[in-house]
This record gives sequence, structure tokens and C-alpha cells, in this order.
Amino acid sequence: MGFTSDSLRAAAARLAAAAAAAEDELNGLDGQLGDGDLGITVATGWREVANEALPDDVGMAFLAASKAFQRVSSSSYGTLTATALMAAAKKTKGRTEVPWSEVPGLVAAARDAMMERGKGSLGDKSVLDIADAVAGAIAGLDDPAAMRIAAIAAADTALDDFRGRPNRLGRARMFGDKTIGMDDPGMRAFQRLVAGLAAS
Repeated sequence: MGFTSDSLRAAAARLAAAAAAAEDELNGLDGQLGDGDLGITVATGWREVANEALPDDVGMAFLAASKAFQRVSSSSYGTLTATALMAAAKKTKGRTEVPWSEVPGLVAAARDAMMERGKGSLGDKSVLDIADAVAGAIAGLDDPAAMRIAAIAAADTALDDFRGRPNRLGRARMFGDKTIGMDDPGMRAFQRLVAGLAAS
């Protein structure tokens, strides 16, 4: 069986739990470089998605998830998340089941959509970089268990690799070299979500 709306419902529940667990950590990290509300944004957004009634059409389910996240979070990170979900919606509309072999393509489409919406580039030390790492790691895979293993390893490695670089995107870029040695809050959030998803 492939990826269905039930798969998305289950994933949303795990993501909501992971986001809730990381809320204070993410708020603290974001407080050093931004508004200090990233944890609230991520936790509130995924909780809303997890509580949303998702239709059986996978594309419409992704669309409903996108609208739910955007409804409770108009921040830049919330907008990027909603944009990613919308990209997946466009590729899966009209189907009740999607082969697992297509999931890496959905992640890549989400990355590209976020990049276009956020006007960022790879290498800026942002969520785009960790999304790109995960997309590359799962490319060509068609087994969900293998994808989870590859995704969490790629997310961990990306977070480590970029820690020693300065932020060049968003509000964090204003801190310049002071961000060297710090995790980008958006990247940390993505890593925590991947870990929560992969721990299922």
C-alpha cells in the first residue's frame, strides 16, 4: 500500500507530538536570533493540522493541511510550511493513494516551492538547506522505513554541517558572524520534526 490520507493523518499526529516536545527549546533558540516564538508557531501549526478532518483525496488532504497550518500561523516559517504542503497537494490531487516511490519527489517539490517563496538560496543556513539534504538522501527510495532512516541521518548531518557557518537569510542574517556555532532555529525545528516522524 502506498501513501494515503491515513498516512498523512498519522504523520501529522507524530509531527504535532514532536513539535510540542520541542516547543520550549525552539522558542529559546529563536529568542537569540528572532522573535522567540518559533516553537509556538511549529507546535500550534502541527496541532491544528493533526486536528483537521482530512479528506481521502491525498491532494485535497495536503491542501487542507496547508490551510490549517496557515490559519494559525502567518509567520514566515508558517508560510513556508504551508507552501511546502501546497506543493505536495498540487502533485497528488485526485488520487487516494500515491506510490511511496513518489514521496521523495514530493519532498523535492516542497523544497523548491519554499525556496521560491522564501527567496532564499541553498547555503544560506536555513530550513531550505536541511530540506534539500533530506530530499537528496531519500531520492530513489521506495520503502518508507528506509526513507525514515535516511531522512533522520541527513537532517542530523545537515544541522552539524551548517552549525559552523553564518546565517545569510531572514532576521538571523543581521547577526552575521555571531551566528557561527549556533544552530539555525528553522533547521533545528525541521530536524526535530524529522526525528519525531522517523521515531514512529
